[in-house]
Amino acid sequence: MIIKVSKIFMLSTLILILIITITETSASVFNNATCTNNKTFTQNSTFHSNLKTLLSSLSSNVTNDLRFFNTTSGKGLDKVYGLYMCRGDVPFALCRECIGFATLTIPKYCPSSKEAVIWYNECLLRYSYRFIFSKMETLPRYKIEIPLGDPVLLQSKGFYAALGSVLNVLPNEAAVSIGSFNKYAVKQENASVSVTLYGLAQCTPDLSAGDCRRCIEDAAAEFPKACCGGSIGETILFPSCFVRYETYPFYQHSGTSASIATSNKGGRNISTHLIAIIVVLVVILVAIFCIGGYFLWIKAKKRRKASHKENLGLEFSNSESLEFDFATIEIATNNFSDDSKIGKGGYGQVYKGTLPNGQEIAVKRLSKTSGQGAEEFKNEVMLIAKLQHRNLVRLIGFCLEDQEKILIYEYVPNKSLDHFLFDSRKQKQLTWPERYNIIKGIARGILYLHEDSRLKIIHRDIKPSNVLLDNNMIPKISDFGMARMVDIEQIQGHTNRVVGTYGYMSPEYAMHGQFSVKSDVFSFGVMVLEIISGKKNSCSFESCRVDDLLSYAWNQWKGESPFEMLDPVMQESYAPNEVEKCVQIGLLCVQENPDERPTMGTVVSYLTNVSADMPFPMEPAFFMHGRTRRHSGYSAERESYSDFTLKKYWKEMIGWRQSV
Repeated sequence: MIIKVSKIFMLSTLILILIITITETSASVFNNATCTNNKTFTQNSTFHSNLKTLLSSLSSNVTNDLRFFNTTSGKGLDKVYGLYMCRGDVPFALCRECIGFATLTIPKYCPSSKEAVIWYNECLLRYSYRFIFSKMETLPRYKIEIPLGDPVLLQSKGFYAALGSVLNVLPNEAAVSIGSFNKYAVKQENASVSVTLYGLAQCTPDLSAGDCRRCIEDAAAEFPKACCGGSIGETILFPSCFVRYETYPFYQHSGTSASIATSNKGGRNISTHLIAIIVVLVVILVAIFCIGGYFLWIKAKKRRKASHKENLGLEFSNSESLEFDFATIEIATNNFSDDSKIGKGGYGQVYKGTLPNGQEIAVKRLSKTSGQGAEEFKNEVMLIAKLQHRNLVRLIGFCLEDQEKILIYEYVPNKSLDHFLFDSRKQKQLTWPERYNIIKGIARGILYLHEDSRLKIIHRDIKPSNVLLDNNMIPKISDFGMARMVDIEQIQGHTNRVVGTYGYMSPEYAMHGQFSVKSDVFSFGVMVLEIISGKKNSCSFESCRVDDLLSYAWNQWKGESPFEMLDPVMQESYAPNEVEKCVQIGLLCVQENPDERPTMGTVVSYLTNVSADMPFPMEPAFFMHGRTRRHSGYSAERESYSDFTLKKYWKEMIGWRQSV
């Protein structure tokens, strides 16, 4: 008896869906609560009293005609702003229950925070010390995934075509919706003969149509748009909107009751709950026969590969779905022919290949003599396999046979960003709108690594050659061999092995081995200035003295002439306000003190908010002319960055650049 893995996934998924369906009709389902820790209040203060009054007011205003309500309490510095929103399709009784739970739960999660948001399946509630009405905000955010899914379905073009169709329609329909379903929309699409995909999107009704559309588009951008690694259901929760898709009808059309009935020709109705019970019983009987055979099959397969993986220390989750045999890769790359070679990295060759199903791939074959051994290979596979974002290169699989260590990625036809930026013939192909979108895409990708994925990842080698461009010039961050995974609460790490690329390393990392999310922010800032100017961060301005891109950008900014550093191939085809904003962001990111650099969340908000107020940048790290110490609170370790040490660093950097 042959047991297929996909059957087990389908059975498990069906049980999960039925449980969720039954649960959701009877009670509110808590998702997450987020508090800000930088603004707090003391117990029994005026602000605390105003907050209690506000929550009581929100709870008492849930009536049959108010699915959304905002109000304030208090005045002056102790004024509190608050709002709630119920999902457009839930019954009013469930809406009232959900808001009641939210007003009781949020003080427990955030006992002293001046700003918080709480999400349930059926509603959201938020309050703040600042004005939040009619403002589109995408931070903080929370993502929910249903990890179970039929691999055959998740690898099919039909599933992702249906998902793309749903996500393309929802932003516009939600933005223009009217009446009792204001800023709310649902959409369904067939993913296969037997599977239908259901999507829902909703904004707080106080948003403008344009802000609502952008909010939903930003949320939808977090979902996978291409095969493999996705989920049968995901939810993205923002303070101003949320988007959700599932493979079962989790929402109710036109406010119908929670109990959906099926009618036959005789007019008899069968309760959904009764159908669910019958189906669950049948599923359990089938599962009893299937699971035993499945575990015998999987145990035999694991035994064959256990010794090799144990030697490498790998702990892949569901690795069988990602593992390719070496013969398949040989055929795909024409036996690793020179004609298939498309690049050479620090750890081996990169080849273009084509799988039997016609899918184009990029194959990274690690050199047997390269510095990347088992540790780096484990690092890259484990990290990328768990990361899914439109601005990260997608790992399709890997191969481990004998001495071969191979990574298989999606093929990105436009190569890397540096091929366009620093090539005099290709520079003209990068218009300012494309460069601006590339900057925003890279920022979203790094933000996902730092804050929005299930892990906290520090890349440590952000640079143009590690940013790939697809057919639509959408950037995808690649090469995670140097990346480090740290605890969510960990502020910084330390290493005795400094890796990366001179010119993009932050000073605290290059000189002391101290890395943090602010190290990636520094690298991003350097790259932003390179994208604007079309110049490498090296000795290349006016003469060959120690005058790098950062110093050049600072001098232009200080002289109030930021447009002087703009790549001349763009001529007049640029938006002055966007260019000036990006120069300022770049300089903010490359400041010497890591604490003064913005987080990537702040950078994304600067890029997406037209009217964002940004602080004035201070001198960048390694600025060589007229350096003064401005920060009395700077640590003694950072004060040891003497001009002699800085000059030594720059000589090493320039020598390295001239040697390649």
